[in-house]
Amino acid sequence: MANIVRRDPFAVDDLFDDLMKGFFVRPMRVAGGEPAVQIRMDVKETDKAYTVHAEMPGVKKEDIHVNVEGGMVTIAAEVKRESEQKEGEKVIHSERYYGKVSRSFTLGQDVDEANAKAKFDNGVLELTLPKRAVSATRRLTVE
Repeated sequence: MANIVRRDPFAVDDLFDDLMKGFFVRPMRVAGGEPAVQIRMDVKETDKAYTVHAEMPGVKKEDIHVNVEGGMVTIAAEVKRESEQKEGEKVIHSERYYGKVSRSFTLGQDVDEANAKAKFDNGVLELTLPKRAVSATRRLTVE
């Protein structure tokens, strides 16, 4: 048998508890103090194509992979960051970050993969994804 609990949404105690829940919790960071790399994007649409601008600072062009299947687009990259500070032969400070990052999204219409283009310049990946021509719906007669 299910227990039914009556809740008053305007109760002061519940409202205050919901408001303060998590207020004093510290934001979390990735181990080692290095924040995880994120792909930030802008997606624009015209009548003929989609244009995607993805910010990928510190990533080399060779480490970026873009896959397009129908209306599904996946952007993946391998990130390698190294920073060392030396004093003579003794390493005083060293930071390294290796990892993979990816982002997938679905567009409203299928993409013409054969005419799609990708360009990477100054840490920004630009994708030009032409829309595939929509085939007309055809009604079949049943014999």
